[in-house]
Amino acid sequence: MKIILINMRVHVLSALLVLVSFAGFGQNSSFSLRQSLDYALANNQNLLNAKIERDISETVVKETLSRGLPQITANGGAAKNMIIPEVPFTNPITNEETTIAFQRRFTGNALVSMEQMIFDGSFFVGLEAARTFRQLAEKDQIKSEIDIIEAVTKAYYGVLIAQERLELVDKNFNRLDSLLRETEILYNNGFAEQIDISRVKVQYNNIRTQRTNLKQFEEMSRYLLQFQMGMPVGSPMELTDKLGNLELDLRTTPTAGFNYADRIEYSQLQTNEALAKLDLKNNKVQYIPTINAFINYGGNMFADNANDLFRLGTSWIPNSAYGVNIRIPIFDGFYKSSLIQRNRLQIKQIENQFALLENNIELELREKKSQLNNSLERLNTEKENMELGMEVFRVTRVKYQEGVGSNLEVIEAETTYKEAETNYYVALYDALIAKVELEKAMGILKK
Repeated sequence: MKIILINMRVHVLSALLVLVSFAGFGQNSSFSLRQSLDYALANNQNLLNAKIERDISETVVKETLSRGLPQITANGGAAKNMIIPEVPFTNPITNEETTIAFQRRFTGNALVSMEQMIFDGSFFVGLEAARTFRQLAEKDQIKSEIDIIEAVTKAYYGVLIAQERLELVDKNFNRLDSLLRETEILYNNGFAEQIDISRVKVQYNNIRTQRTNLKQFEEMSRYLLQFQMGMPVGSPMELTDKLGNLELDLRTTPTAGFNYADRIEYSQLQTNEALAKLDLKNNKVQYIPTINAFINYGGNMFADNANDLFRLGTSWIPNSAYGVNIRIPIFDGFYKSSLIQRNRLQIKQIENQFALLENNIELELREKKSQLNNSLERLNTEKENMELGMEVFRVTRVKYQEGVGSNLEVIEAETTYKEAETNYYVALYDALIAKVELEKAMGILKK
């Protein structure tokens, strides 16, 4: 009884620990960019499938290796002769013609055989090809990781930009709300006209609609990030990185020291070339003889009754053999020759693909470097415009509050400032994306 109670307590404690662990996981809703990438690399479904594909490649190696190990089989069977075959026989004494049966009604057989490959050129080439295929699966996984890092990073930046723009719109909304109330007070005191209220009201309604749209955009941006991470869409999530730190990182992207082998696509093509050459080598070794050794042991049994067929003590007639099989290819109608010719043409295609890929990489690098430089210049310009717009708006509003400025000037300054803010964050997002794309083009995009 005590043992049962102890076991029950252990199970209850284990269940509580599991619940606590799940509760702790659910509460962890704050993510930096690095944490988001870690989560995506562990949970993104495309990457999980890439890892499974890598595991599948491991089984291919084992499948190929198994061909070089002993192959042991066992066979057995039993049969009943419905009609026992007979042969004609002449009695030497009476000289009469008759028939004699040389079989029993029931027969049984059992055989255990083992075959061991001694030499087969295609086995060793196939084993090397299987290992190379495993390398290709690993590189495919790396390619999937890079694509996920790019997608998650862009989505994370998109959410940060959307959040920042929403905060700015809220501030602009509050400023216009204050301006609207101030204008109404001035109107009530006879220092403003109805048209002044209408102008502010138009801007107030527009920014309220813009704020609603930005809230929906920020929400969809967050959903996209969760989708890219492999997280359930709609889960609680808070981003901890700040745009100010990311803007400083824009200046740290290296633009020199590139090597083609740094690009995973180039490395994948190198592996494909190695596989094509191994296929060529495999077809060439098909001209070499193959040698296999074998040994078997078995027996046969004959009986008139089925019950006697496998009864203990029944005599079996044993048989056994061992030897070597040699297979020498002589002529196959030029089949292997055609395969070899095809392999050589495929390798030539891959060589052309190398030249094309190198040229594409060069073009992409120049394009992405140019995009980043242009984005940084535009970002500097838009940042200066935003700061100037903010100062103009501040001065214009002070003048209006002191009675030396017009309501129209304030609205125009506020509109200009709002456009400058929007242009700045659009430029910041474009610069961040250009940085990610350049790092990917250089083969240095990492978490």
